Amino acid sequence: MDNMNLTAVTMFGIFVVFTLGITYWAAKRVTGTKNFYSAGGNITGFQNGLAIAGDYMSAASFLGISGLVFAAGFDGLIYSIGFLVGWPIILLLIAEPLRNLGKYTFADVASYRLRQTPTRILAAFGSLTTVILYLIAQMVGSGKLIQVLFGLEYNYAVLIVGVLMMIYVTFGGMIATTWVQIIKACLLIFGATLLAFLVLWHFNFSMEGLFGAAIEHHSKGESIMAPGGLVSDPISAISLGLALMFGTAGLPHILMRFFTVPDAKQANRSVLYATGFIGYFYILTFIIGFGAIAFLIGNPEFMEDGKLIGGNNMAAIQLSSALGGDLLLGFISAVAFATILAVVSGLTLAGASAISHDLYASVIKKGEADEKAELKMSRLATLGLGVLAIVLGIMFEKQNVAYMVGLAFAIAASANFPILFLGMYWRKLTTRGAVIGGWAGLLTAIVLVILGPIVWVDVLHFDKAVFPYKYPALFSMTVAFVGIWFFSITDKSVNAKLEHEKFDAQHLRAQTGIGAEKAAKH
Repeated sequence: MDNMNLTAVTMFGIFVVFTLGITYWAAKRVTGTKNFYSAGGNITGFQNGLAIAGDYMSAASFLGISGLVFAAGFDGLIYSIGFLVGWPIILLLIAEPLRNLGKYTFADVASYRLRQTPTRILAAFGSLTTVILYLIAQMVGSGKLIQVLFGLEYNYAVLIVGVLMMIYVTFGGMIATTWVQIIKACLLIFGATLLAFLVLWHFNFSMEGLFGAAIEHHSKGESIMAPGGLVSDPISAISLGLALMFGTAGLPHILMRFFTVPDAKQANRSVLYATGFIGYFYILTFIIGFGAIAFLIGNPEFMEDGKLIGGNNMAAIQLSSALGGDLLLGFISAVAFATILAVVSGLTLAGASAISHDLYASVIKKGEADEKAELKMSRLATLGLGVLAIVLGIMFEKQNVAYMVGLAFAIAASANFPILFLGMYWRKLTTRGAVIGGWAGLLTAIVLVILGPIVWVDVLHFDKAVFPYKYPALFSMTVAFVGIWFFSITDKSVNAKLEHEKFDAQHLRAQTGIGAEKAAKH
């Protein structure tokens, strides 16, 4: 414990106590599934926009992207631009119909016009796979952070995060998760603004001066200002771009947020606010990444054997120490930790709802489960996911957190987005097409991730990857869309005809926001 930073530990302690207080307050308001899953639908567009931004500006964004810019220069931006471009797709195509059609999870929308059981099973597995990969990234980020801060062993650090996250979700549900997100989003935007301001202040607010210093310090010299260092071949670039753009629209913990607002107008408003906050934040991560190159490389306090102490994911944290000593390091570290805790809570809630609402209540109990039993199942699922996140966080210790999130996005884009999108907009979609195509996309994505360089070589230590590309989205999305299209248009069953008719009723409801019963009468 010699390396402990007391300022950071104190600030971290204050945040934890404060958020546990919010959880206690929220726990009294969790009277049923509506409050647990969607905060009773009482969150405003502005609050939800901040909470979505909080969900999105995760450790992968703050630590991962600034770490990638620190390692690869200009190319690190491919993630932030990709993450951001997904938002107009959500705003224009998904937010309003999702809010009008759904109840708690995106599987509600997918199964509205298709057969409940097979569609919900597929949607739940797509959600869970995405959530688990995303969780690994957050756990790795938090473990590294506590290791640097408290001088604690990595495994204990991951355990602390897992336990706290289980407390937030089990007791406070969506109400606690939303308010933890809002507080954290404000803290993170303030912290990142402060870091970027201090970096630019050192160079008299001249970007040219900052870039010049970065080129001078980085071993790659001027090539850090050129693209192609991180994603060198066009297939990987297209694949990653597709995953980041369309994966956003398939992330279960983001989609759940649209059920926390009272109506479609507030849903659209929350996307607009979120896009503004997130766009501003990503500009800051770029400045922070280049600032880290300028201030840390060649500085023996922060570098050891030519590598950054704590790894590249710690670039933003070490930069705060270089610019503002222990006080700023303490604040930024506490903020980064708050970020991880809040995002992990949102992810766990999305995973738990896939198990309790989609699988238990809708598939196993066929919609007959009482609220108490469903809530109990949510809490058990939260504990199970917490334990799994801790184990996987320890296994994937050496991975860059932004890479891991890239994989989560690839699976969301392959399994969740095609069904959600075609379910809303394509009349000829049938259960057979959705289930065969959706499973094909999901399994292709999972298999290619396992056979690709990140898991096959880095985690399982084989010499050479079976699948040569890091990102599977180009292949798995194609499989999903082609499979869904082919098996839907060749479906001539009675059930398929009924599903085409249901689409008209669904379309009317999505357009107008009127209830399902009225839509059916039309």
